[in-house]
Amino acid sequence: MITMEDIIREDRPTLRNVAEDVTFPLSDEEKKLGQEMMEFLENSQDPQKAEELQLRGGVGLAAPQVNVGKRIAAVLVPSLDSENKEPDFKEILYNPKILSHSVQGACLGEGEGCLSVDRDVPGYVVRQARITLRYYNEEGEKNKFA
Repeated sequence: MITMEDIIREDRPTLRNVAEDVTFPLSDEEKKLGQEMMEFLENSQDPQKAEELQLRGGVGLAAPQVNVGKRIAAVLVPSLDSENKEPDFKEILYNPKILSHSVQGACLGEGEGCLSVDRDVPGYVVRQARITLRYYNEEGEKNKFA
């Protein structure tokens, strides 16, 4: 199980290096890593488990953040509808690539949301409001998400 202790901090070279593509079929190790990253996100979004395991909440986690230089990411976007328990997006992404992004930015109410940043970041940290993404699932099927 991945915990906050497994997430490397922003000064580590793995976060600055270009991650390597994975090849298909995936190794058992690559599949397990993706599943463990998703488990971290699920636990981090469950208030009871997050407190028990001392996790910061997250919606995305990339393999380089756990010191693995491969293009694997887990994304879990909860529904904005409080009555809907199903997430808006839940996927383990292999070889993700941003195809396009909006000019418009978006940000949290204040500060940095990246799990690898442990310091206070005053003000707004702007990201793209929308992206179009190509990725492969665990079976090697190509997908696109906008």
